Formats: sequence, structure tokens, C-alpha cells
Amino acid sequence: MKNKSLSVSIIVTTYNRPDALKIVLQSLVRQSIQPSEVIIADDGSTIETKKMIEQMKSLFAIPIEHCWQEDAGFRLSAIRNKAIAMSKSDYIIMIDGDMLLHRHFVRDHIRTAQKGQFVQGRRVLLSETLTLQVLLQQKICLTPFSKGIKNRLNACCCHLLSPIASLLLSEQKHTSVRGCNMAFWKTDIIAVNGFNEAFTGWGREDSEFVVRMFNNKIKRKDLRLGGVAYHLFHPENNKKMLECNEQLLEQTIKQQSKFCASGINPTTIATFPPR
Repeated sequence: MKNKSLSVSIIVTTYNRPDALKIVLQSLVRQSIQPSEVIIADDGSTIETKKMIEQMKSLFAIPIEHCWQEDAGFRLSAIRNKAIAMSKSDYIIMIDGDMLLHRHFVRDHIRTAQKGQFVQGRRVLLSETLTLQVLLQQKICLTPFSKGIKNRLNACCCHLLSPIASLLLSEQKHTSVRGCNMAFWKTDIIAVNGFNEAFTGWGREDSEFVVRMFNNKIKRKDLRLGGVAYHLFHPENNKKMLECNEQLLEQTIKQQSKFCASGINPTTIATFPPR
């Protein structure tokens, strides 16, 4: 298989949702191809998340790292940067801590990886009812025919047709970007200095990051019919900072920025404090 020797880090972002994170980790255990490491990028969760991660570590044959920062509000960019700085792999697949992964998720991303490109994956939306069922029953095997899923086409996996569909349907734009299922070469992330930590609160940090990737001549590939991930239901995020974040995005677009000043700082890596 192409890229079979590629070292891959999975970065899983989370905040105080250990039940969902446990499902995500269970779906990582059963991957047909294992990544080189898993890093939990934790934006200030309480001790319950730490305990669950420690319990899950025995199920993995690969390193599981818990990268934690103090809870000081929504600081997704900052914790992503800390996890990226911690990673030891050439390639990084980034998911949210409420994404239940198809067993070939990692395999599909490895097959799609190509120099000069980043990959935008899709998501399958789950209803609130199905999400509760998944969490209560520890149900990690879903299909395109499962009751309670939306956009069923995103749940289809076909490794023969995926390269063709991904080539034909890729869009070179920063809209419809979703950081819950994305992949990058670490060298490309370092070149743009990671995610912009000027973004606080939810919204547009992924788009701004992608704009800088575009300005650095990195193209977008949309992964279709592969890299399937089921997004567990949750209430909408607080959007009070959206207007401010949209202004930061527009500034990056107008200035054609390739680099952000408030980016990756390896010295800021934190571990969970002792009890």
C-alpha cells in the first residue's frame, strides 16, 4: 500500500466529555491500520477525563499521550498547537473527541496522503437519539443504513472509487472547512506556525489556518468515500466570539498571510497536574 511506512499521529481534541472520548478511543483500538501514536489534546477537562484515558491505555499497543492545558475558556487553537508540538510523526490526522471512526479511517487517510496537500474529511451526523444509544450501549459499529444518521453518502466507504471521487470533488476554498476530520504534513503545519491562538471562542480558526496553507501553496484534497467518521450529537457551540473571529479571518485573507505570530510554541506543552 502507498505510504505504508508513513508515521502518523492522531490528535483528538476534547473538553469534559469523557463518555464520548471513550467511544472515540474504542474506535481507534479497532483500526485496521494503527497510527504511530494517539495524542489527546485536552482543553482543560476535569479529572474524570484523565482517569478514563489512563484506563484505556492498556487496550492500545501504541503510545497514548494526554496533552492538557488549564481551563481558561475555549482555547482550541492553543491546545492543538501543544499537541502538534508534542507529536513525533511526519503526518497528523486531527479529529474531535466526539467522532466515532470507521475501522478503515486511518487506512483511508494514509492512502490519501500526498505531499503538497492537506486532506479535508467528511462527517456523518448522528441524531440525539442514536447518540444516546451509542454512548449507553458502547455501540461503535455503525453503517450507512443505521437508523438515526444524516447525510448517509458520507457514511459510504469504497477504497476503489475513493481516489477518483476525491480527485473530482476537491474544492480549493476555505469555506466548508471542518477541523473535526482533517490531516496535514507536520512540516506544512510548522511552516505556517500552526493554529492562530488569537482565536478564542468557537469559530473560523480552521478556515484561517487553511487560508495560510493555501497562501503557502498547499492544496486541499477532499476525502470522499473514505475516512468515514460519525459525529455524535451535541448542542450548538457558543458563538459569542464568532464576529471577532471572522474579522481575524478576513485580515488573514486581505494580507495574504502565510504565517501567524501567535502560533506553535513547544515550550508551552503541559501535562495534567497531580491530584
